[in-house]
Amino acid sequence: MLLQFLVTIFLLILLPLLLSLIFLKTKTKPSHSIPKSYPLVGSFFAIFVNRNRRLQWLSDILQVSPSATYVLRRSYATRQVFTGNPAVVQHILKTNFHNYEKGHTFNRTLTDFLGHGIFNADGQSWKFQRQVSSHEFNTKSLRKFVETVVDTELSERLIPILSSAASNGTLLDFQDILQRFAFDNICKIAFGFDPAYLLPSLPQAKFALAFEDSVRISSGRFNELFPFIWKIKRLLNIGSEKRLRMANSEVRDFAMNIIREKKQELELGEKASLDSVDDLLSRFLSSGHSDENFVTDIVISFILAGRDTTSAALTWYFWLLSKNPHIQSEIVKEIKEKSEAPVYDEVKDMVYTHASLCESMRLYPPVPMDTKEAVNDDVLPGGTVVKKGMRVTYFPYAMGRLEMLWGSDWAEFKPERWLQKEENHWKFVGRDSYTYPVFQAGPRICLGKEMAFLQMKRVVAGVLRRFKVVPATVEQGVDPEFLVYLTSKMKGGFPVRIVERDENE
Repeated sequence: MLLQFLVTIFLLILLPLLLSLIFLKTKTKPSHSIPKSYPLVGSFFAIFVNRNRRLQWLSDILQVSPSATYVLRRSYATRQVFTGNPAVVQHILKTNFHNYEKGHTFNRTLTDFLGHGIFNADGQSWKFQRQVSSHEFNTKSLRKFVETVVDTELSERLIPILSSAASNGTLLDFQDILQRFAFDNICKIAFGFDPAYLLPSLPQAKFALAFEDSVRISSGRFNELFPFIWKIKRLLNIGSEKRLRMANSEVRDFAMNIIREKKQELELGEKASLDSVDDLLSRFLSSGHSDENFVTDIVISFILAGRDTTSAALTWYFWLLSKNPHIQSEIVKEIKEKSEAPVYDEVKDMVYTHASLCESMRLYPPVPMDTKEAVNDDVLPGGTVVKKGMRVTYFPYAMGRLEMLWGSDWAEFKPERWLQKEENHWKFVGRDSYTYPVFQAGPRICLGKEMAFLQMKRVVAGVLRRFKVVPATVEQGVDPEFLVYLTSKMKGGFPVRIVERDENE
């Protein structure tokens, strides 16, 4: 502790001078280079200089690392492994799964927001939540989700809003629209509750604003150059930590109200069994776990998963389609070919659209990186030594940009790389989940993967059958900024104009 204190004082006193000296050297170096490490402070100065482009900087480092694995030395004693190597990903997510947990750092940083929900839990708590949740993702539930929940939200709310915008020339923030759509869907299917957030008036619900603040500020804790700063602010209840506490309170109150209403609903009916209830929240409440704080943690985790991941994926997907009209034409063609099929079968069999979604998430994954913490010492494939307590981060964003995995045309948006032509139709050819860990892999692979694809394909079919989504502000050669919170965002939203599609297109 004394050494850590002395190092901190050293950094605070000499920081201005050292930064000016190092910055002059660092900013002239090529971006694709391994950062220098100095005694005591490690690569602090490179981290500081690249603090506003951290994702791209780390991605660049992995591109020039021979094994796509790099150990970043943060300070005198703190090291973190970053990897884009499928063999390493398989090792930490499957082969040696029990040695890599969410860990103390991750848990402590997110407990105020996520509590002990499934995305912030290890051990028996994680196993229990996953076991109960898994019942929600069978074929019957998926069919119901697409045919009733998603289709109703699409036809009664999303399409009328888009139709009105097309008629009136209204500018829409499509990222916001998609978040509202996904939020209504996850609340309906998981909690049996309709927040009606995607109404024509686009209400500014206090909960939604608080949820955004909670995600943004909680994520920001990971990016603090000196983690003790957010801890001091939290202790003193000032600045961003005060806002986080207020936002978390609003979020938890919202979740608690859902739980209490569901409890009353279950008490009015007969005692439910796990096989008879038809939403996730009822399953947890009927499993004997009635602790409101614990169930609140679960509700918040599922809102995060259901609202933010699919909406992030679709935001970048519609932007990529606007840049690649020939791909959009192929998708519209497939939509028209499947239009006579029942809703569930239609989206299930949209092979080209499925491939295009996979390709979009290769370039813009909803969760760009994920971190585990070593329970015991280990050696990764390739020889990297991991000490107990070290964090190991696998990096879907960087992996989608590695030539060794995707070839020299990795920068192209190319659905065909997921397809194989058979006679007169396409066959989908997937990649293993360690090369493409967008939905995690191993025992913690995303339970909602199939549900997410069905929802996204239904939205794509419903929207593109009738409309074009046209970005309102497009600068030649300038891509929107990819922001990283707990999930990805498009900085400044996604302003678009909605245009009615010509029937002959």
